[in-house]
Amino acid sequence: MNSYISEKKITQFQEKIFSWWKENKRKFPWRETEEPYKILVSEIMLQQTQASRVTEKFTEFIQKYPNVKSLTRAPKSELLSVWSGLGYNRRALWLQEAAQTLIKLKEFPKTPQELQKLKGIGNYSANSILIFAFNMNFATVDTNIRRILIAERFATEDMSEKELFLIAEQLLPQGKSRDWHNALMDYGAIHLTVSATGIEPTTKQPKFKGSDRERRGQILKYLLENKKATSKELINYLKCSKKQLDTILVKMKKDGLIHKSEDNYHIE
Repeated sequence: MNSYISEKKITQFQEKIFSWWKENKRKFPWRETEEPYKILVSEIMLQQTQASRVTEKFTEFIQKYPNVKSLTRAPKSELLSVWSGLGYNRRALWLQEAAQTLIKLKEFPKTPQELQKLKGIGNYSANSILIFAFNMNFATVDTNIRRILIAERFATEDMSEKELFLIAEQLLPQGKSRDWHNALMDYGAIHLTVSATGIEPTTKQPKFKGSDRERRGQILKYLLENKKATSKELINYLKCSKKQLDTILVKMKKDGLIHKSEDNYHIE
């Protein structure tokens, strides 16, 4: 497919999206701020998690940790307790590590390359933070935007991420990046859905029920409530084998979520 798009087609598409968005925009607490720290928190939370699940947790998190300094001082057990319910709990520790790095810097990073030096920040998140915090003229492509580009015949399902970004950059209205990406995400989430288009995402969320991910969350919940636990206590609680438990505990220790002292596991 030729990646060149005429100016007329670009203008028509931009007008179509903004016109739809004017009547259908969603409201989220992170859209009410342009503070880089709060945008960073929201982008980490939104990784692999639906916006509807993040809404309440974001507000609670910001009330507890309103700035970078307060987050760096949070005990891990408290931080993980506040994060509880979002899943992928190591993101909370990544966010705290990113905050610790930010404290050492004179100002918030203003380039994707600088942002990607922070723990847990990849190409997509780096661009998104700069878009929503500073309205920078960057393009980014999430699963909703990819689906829109394909459904509107700007792209095909077999296109690489790099090709999709090049198309997205052509369609970007200069000086309106923040509103543009919010509009696209809403358009994809509400109007051009998977069921409406038949366009599947490139990766699917693995099954949660009965997974190691579910057990990790259960272990954290148990340790937060009981302070510490032996392997035997966790096996009885999870109703799993010792082999299954050991595999999960090794990964959790590697991620820094739990620690072991003598025969007990605990959260610092």
